[in-house]
Amino acid sequence: MIRVIIYLLVVGVLAAGAVWLADRPGDVMITWQNFRVETSVMVLVVAVAAIAVATVMLWTIVRAVLRSPESLRFHLRMRRGMRGYHAVSQGLVAVGSGDVRSARRFAEEAARIAPHEPLTLLLTAQASQLSGDRDAAARTFNAMVARDDTRLLGLHGLYIEAQRRSDGAAARLYAEEAAAGARAPAWAGLAAFDARCAANDWVGALERLDRNMKSGLVDRDTYRRLRAVLLTARALEADAADDRDGARTFALEAVKFAPTLVPAAALAGRLLGEARETRRAARIVEAAWKANPHPDLAEAYAYLQPGASARDRLMRVESLAKSSPGNIEGALAVARAAMDAQEFSIARRVLTPLSIAPSQRVSMLMAELEEKEHGDEGRAREWMARAARANPDPAWTADGFVSDRWMPVSPVTGRLDAFQWKDPISDLDAGERLIAYDRDLRSVSHAPAPAEPPKTSSHAPPHVSEIKPLEAKPVEAAPAVPPPPAAGHSLVQAAPPAVPVAPVVPVIHVPDDPGPEPQPQLEPEAARSSDSSNDSWSKLRGLFK
Repeated sequence: MIRVIIYLLVVGVLAAGAVWLADRPGDVMITWQNFRVETSVMVLVVAVAAIAVATVMLWTIVRAVLRSPESLRFHLRMRRGMRGYHAVSQGLVAVGSGDVRSARRFAEEAARIAPHEPLTLLLTAQASQLSGDRDAAARTFNAMVARDDTRLLGLHGLYIEAQRRSDGAAARLYAEEAAAGARAPAWAGLAAFDARCAANDWVGALERLDRNMKSGLVDRDTYRRLRAVLLTARALEADAADDRDGARTFALEAVKFAPTLVPAAALAGRLLGEARETRRAARIVEAAWKANPHPDLAEAYAYLQPGASARDRLMRVESLAKSSPGNIEGALAVARAAMDAQEFSIARRVLTPLSIAPSQRVSMLMAELEEKEHGDEGRAREWMARAARANPDPAWTADGFVSDRWMPVSPVTGRLDAFQWKDPISDLDAGERLIAYDRDLRSVSHAPAPAEPPKTSSHAPPHVSEIKPLEAKPVEAAPAVPPPPAAGHSLVQAAPPAVPVAPVVPVIHVPDDPGPEPQPQLEPEAARSSDSSNDSWSKLRGLFK
């Protein structure tokens, strides 16, 4: 409505001006050399307007003629660009849908029209991967690396290709090169960190973790946990090299970042006990025990004072167990210390409630108790036979690999902080087999997982009142074990878990990749009124708002 009023006002002003000029025609005389022109004002105005319009039209025609070559080149360039855009877009759609023939055809067309465009290189690499031509894909990624605008994309592609051919050294090289810049992409920073951890490069992993923290790739809680694990790894390494001072320094720093990390607290307690700092060691072990009762903590607490008698160790363990009443780990620690101190009545009193549904450790302790207290070898053999069929105890488990001691990284996948104290078969599906590792016996046993494994906390053992009997299948005979890959370790992968491979290029689905995550469907817009008259009136009312 406002626009209509403005239009009417403009028309009225023009009409009023025309009428005003018509009422006052006036005369205009132009004398120039021998020419004399006499006319009215209206005629002069119309003549000037006509000359102006003709001049503008003439200039437009002349300019169009002069600029026609440039316009023609621009038109051809735009047409070629549209063809290239169509080829690239259709090629990417063909790659995402798995159409090998169309992907290669559109990739060749895009390479002919726009060979140096980044999207053309991306489409070419994807089409090569889709058709299984890894060498061509690698050549395309190398061409991307040679350019500044596609360097990181090329390194990402080469990194994925190295992962697919299980070339860990090349994958780490590409990740390190991509992460060397000031603003490293997330995949490069995390991949470089994982590669350093898998190579046991604790110093390099700590440096990379600090950079990832500054870049915002990890949050503060994760940073503190991972740093504590890496410091614990350095402490264990220094302790193995008889560097007690260095091991104690690293262990105490790890405890500051993660006070409940069992390996760090147990190691710090043992080293502080050796240094005669008993009170400080006790505080560290007690804090970790309250959060995660563990046999290593009980052992470290019992031996805080070197040279202490067995009865003194029993008293210390009993005081520690009282801080977590009813916990099975506390009861087992007291039973172990009681038998070392020849206090068999205490050990039997503690183990009797657990013998209703005994685990393997409970059965073995009962066998030892029967033999030491009464010399009853028959009862001892009976308990040992029950131990072979008893429920498994929690153990350090990572990716189906069971170890009798904690390790910083998983020997299966190289993942940092993968080991958890839990039932080894608690997260296995029916039919899967378990890789069991024994450091002393060098034995491997493959135990079938029960259909309904017992659910146990990954951090703390179950409460005594929560123990329920569970029938377990006997353990199969152990096959021959190949030589260990490294000193102090052995690993037999009967059925190694498949390690997932990241997408080749993070924006496109390829045939052997999971593809991008499905995007959530947007909520439909509010339905508009079908009444066109109401819509028109709403627009009209909107002019006055």
